[in-house]
Amino acid sequence: MEVNGKDDLYAPLLKSLDDFVVDIPQPTNNKERKIRTVKFKIGEIKCASCSTTVESLLQQLDGIESAVVSPLQGLAAINYIPELIKVKKIKEAIEEAGFPVDEFPEQDISVCRLRIKGMACTSCSESIERALQMVDGVKTAVVGLALEEAKVHFDPNLTDTDCIIEAIEDAGFGAELISSENDANKVHLTVEGVNSPEDLTIIRSSLESVVGVTHVDMNLEEKKITVAYDLDLTGPRSLINCIKEAGNGSQSYNASLFVAPIRREAEQQQEIRMYRDQFFLSCIFSVPVFVFSMLLPMLPPYGNWLDYKIHNMLTIGILLRWILCTPVQFIIGRRFYVGSYYALRRKSANMDVLVALGTNAAYFYSMYIVIKALTSDKFEGQDFFETSAMLISFILLGKYLEVLAKGKTSDALSKLTDLAPDTAHLLTLDNDGNVVSEEEISTQLLQKNDIIKIVPGAKVPVDGIVIDGQSHVNESMITGEAIPIAKRPGDKVIGGTMNENGCLLVKATHVGSETALSQIVQLVEAAQLARAPVQKLADKISRFFVPTVVAAAFLTWLGWFITGQAGLYPEYWIPEATNKFELALQFGISVLVVACPCALGLATPTAVMVATGKGASQGVLIKGGNALEKAHKVKTVVFDKTGTLTVGKPEVVSAVPFSGYSMEEFCDLATAAEVNSEHPMAKAVVEHAKRYRQKIGSHTKHFTEVKDFEVHTGAGVSGKVGDATVLVGNKRLMRACKVPIGPQVDDYISKNEQLARTCVLVAIDGKVAGAFAVTDPVKPEAKLVISYLRSMSISSVMVTGDNLATATAIANEVGIDKVFAETDPLGKADKIKELQMKGMAVAMVGDGINDSPALAAADVGMAIGAGTDVAIEAADIVLIKSNLEDVVTAIDLSRKTMSRIRLNYVWALGYNILGMPIAAGILFPFTGIRLPPWLAGACMAASSISVVCSSLLLQSYKKPLHARMP
Repeated sequence: MEVNGKDDLYAPLLKSLDDFVVDIPQPTNNKERKIRTVKFKIGEIKCASCSTTVESLLQQLDGIESAVVSPLQGLAAINYIPELIKVKKIKEAIEEAGFPVDEFPEQDISVCRLRIKGMACTSCSESIERALQMVDGVKTAVVGLALEEAKVHFDPNLTDTDCIIEAIEDAGFGAELISSENDANKVHLTVEGVNSPEDLTIIRSSLESVVGVTHVDMNLEEKKITVAYDLDLTGPRSLINCIKEAGNGSQSYNASLFVAPIRREAEQQQEIRMYRDQFFLSCIFSVPVFVFSMLLPMLPPYGNWLDYKIHNMLTIGILLRWILCTPVQFIIGRRFYVGSYYALRRKSANMDVLVALGTNAAYFYSMYIVIKALTSDKFEGQDFFETSAMLISFILLGKYLEVLAKGKTSDALSKLTDLAPDTAHLLTLDNDGNVVSEEEISTQLLQKNDIIKIVPGAKVPVDGIVIDGQSHVNESMITGEAIPIAKRPGDKVIGGTMNENGCLLVKATHVGSETALSQIVQLVEAAQLARAPVQKLADKISRFFVPTVVAAAFLTWLGWFITGQAGLYPEYWIPEATNKFELALQFGISVLVVACPCALGLATPTAVMVATGKGASQGVLIKGGNALEKAHKVKTVVFDKTGTLTVGKPEVVSAVPFSGYSMEEFCDLATAAEVNSEHPMAKAVVEHAKRYRQKIGSHTKHFTEVKDFEVHTGAGVSGKVGDATVLVGNKRLMRACKVPIGPQVDDYISKNEQLARTCVLVAIDGKVAGAFAVTDPVKPEAKLVISYLRSMSISSVMVTGDNLATATAIANEVGIDKVFAETDPLGKADKIKELQMKGMAVAMVGDGINDSPALAAADVGMAIGAGTDVAIEAADIVLIKSNLEDVVTAIDLSRKTMSRIRLNYVWALGYNILGMPIAAGILFPFTGIRLPPWLAGACMAASSISVVCSSLLLQSYKKPLHARMP
């Protein structure tokens, strides 16, 4: 495939000797000091003396490693240490010397994604965000609690991923780089046969001579090479072959793809196993403690031996409980101490602080009882070792069940990621199209324009176009469309879909990160990381939640202790073998451990994760919690006509010449003007002209070239074809160019508009030479969708650039009452703003091309019919299929999700609002019911699990409409 006139932009790094080359000396030690390169053009460089002056000036600056300035073109290449000098200072120094700086690079902004370990609640994610914002060079940082990932935008001249990871680790969390900017167009290779720096130099030179290679990084110790390249010009297979060919004589090199281990799933399983093992280990100690403290004393004579005194009042029971509880408190429970330390160090508090306070209070009070019993022959007291041990065990059980449930929230994304097959059958064809060879290779080695063979039952490895064969392809895993789609030569296929019954030969058009599947996965990952506005409630509460709970626990203990000491409640309220202090302490500990900040933090992100994943599996890509939240408020949906309400494949049904022009002349001139237009109407006219040429037996394949071609947005096109000035468009274009429309033409237009047809007028040298009547059939599901939206109390509006009569006919057919016709793209955006001024939340549904201003102006922009082009910046929601049913699905899914989020908040807040007073003993005076600390801990664990399980119920979501397209 040809690169459209951009060959000059893709020159190889290693140029021929005739070209000017800037040699940048390589730094000798790049391990301790990171060195960056900046390139720009300096004006007023007239001779070698000027370039030498600038070089000398720069060399005097602290932090400049090397500077080379071309005396011919004024190009400067400067190696500098960003820790010592900034790019802005380099520019200022050159300008102060009297040389203007041109083509100075704008501020670099890089993006990296990191996996975060050790987060428990919203307080943790906020702490990481604050720690990252304090790093010099970090612009924005977003941390997703449920996804356990962070996305950081930073200035690479000021910081790098190592510093960012270090900042996260200093805050007490683990961090691991997932990807950085431009990784999409990089390949990581493992090389064999490299033993010295000279070998690396040979390979580097060989790779840099490849057209399309933009950067090469080499690591001798790990024998790893990272190559950045242009997907249109080369690919990983060509680079591997290049390395192999770089060898000569006895020295040979080999290379293979470096496949990083899939850590996400492995780490999830490791985390699950860790919590499971810790829970079982804690049970080995805490179950005997529970038996010795709760069960055996109630079963005499079996528990009598526990009361045997060892020394003074110290019994065997107390000693055993102390010995068994200590490992649980300090070894198994060490994670709570570590988490508390880092939380307090960064001046915040989380669940670990509450657990550590509660268990320490129980354990160290029990230690006081042990010491008193050991030193006194009269002291009697009740220890709480079972409270500490069982509390930790129940919390670990809760975390184990929580990570199990959280793993299921990303099931949909995992399934999408696994859709692409590992291998593909690559064919080599000769000039006549015959198969010369066939080999099975890794899908990651496929390049653009490769010919791939797809047998029945195999998955399509990458996006491409069928060049031979016929089959049916099941695209349900990508688009949600259950019926297999017939594929013939010229049809597009999407990577990850399943070939049903025939053998297909496919030419690869999109590989690597450019495939629809890769873009869908990237979009869903970004959506799950984006924070919904409703999450702000949890963020606000989390800031004062833990301090409030600690204060409430202290006041609970103080209140019960003072009232007990003052004799304000009867003695029989105090359980046997417990005193007033211990009763107050139990109430205080229960308040500490029953409060659950985790449930609040998980209420929104888990629901958003499940909803975006479920939407993606059904062909609806929602760009984050913000879009999800806005979509549920929509009360008006504005539809574009062409390609949205209609099929988007217009056909010319009649063509009539006027003013004495022949049909052939009229068609040729119209086609010459329209051939450069991308509008569906223009394509219909060109296609009609081609068919007409074939019909009359004309074999001319090329149209006359148009000059002064101009697009009149929302009206048509104009240009000079030969000596004739040609206008092709609607009545608005004719009026704007003062072309008179006679009665005969007007009558033709009126008759066709009543039949819901659009008339394309052609004017030659100021006279209407003819007209095409174009029809675009309405989508079969359009009427049902409009009717269903009405049942959801959502009104529908049509905004189109077409004429009023045609637009009204289409609107009447589908059931839309309000129509805005003859509106250009900017006018569509204005109409949406008018509706918003009336207090309506407006969604715009368009094809994402000429509707981008309206999509951006709407509260929710929905790009429909995107197909393989899923990266539409203007849209909030991308509908993969050209099916209007997905408009209903997107709104309905957002409503169900927001309802689920509200339910999660009701449960999480309601649990804390009800649980804390009960734990504080509000029911105890009336019913005798109190919540022991170990049971309070179990309730806290159950709270988080219930919120995650509530979000998981969204996985059972079903589309409200299931009408099938014929």
